[in-house]
Amino acid sequence: MTKSELHIIGRLERINIPNWDLIGLEAKVDTGAYSSSIHCNHIHAFEKNGQQWVRFQLLDPEHSAYNHKIFEVPISDVRDVKSSNGSVESRFFVSTVIELNDQTIETELSLTDRSEMKYPVLLGRKFLLNRFLVDVSRSNVV
Repeated sequence: MTKSELHIIGRLERINIPNWDLIGLEAKVDTGAYSSSIHCNHIHAFEKNGQQWVRFQLLDPEHSAYNHKIFEVPISDVRDVKSSNGSVESRFFVSTVIELNDQTIETELSLTDRSEMKYPVLLGRKFLLNRFLVDVSRSNVV
């Protein structure tokens, strides 16, 4: 896509993650982050049929989109990620679909504790690349 064909989004956008029954979840768009992440708790890896899987709960009970569900999905990767405070954390990455601006995008999310952060989802450069331009002066453009 050329720059003129890219969709403009703001620094905050509402997204859907249909595989996990999350609709209208507020996400922070962060061009300083390479990968995307989502707030989870009770994150535990296990083996299933010879493959590495992860079990987790999304969000916190206080969050309006919390649905009490326990998810089990295959692990797509385990990588070290440097957080905004400079610490390095080994994280599980999983594949899912995010809907934003009438686009359905297969992507990878790292599972991490974002309870100290204002927004439960962070969308990084890997997700944004060749799809979106970010206008940091705006929010909820789509």
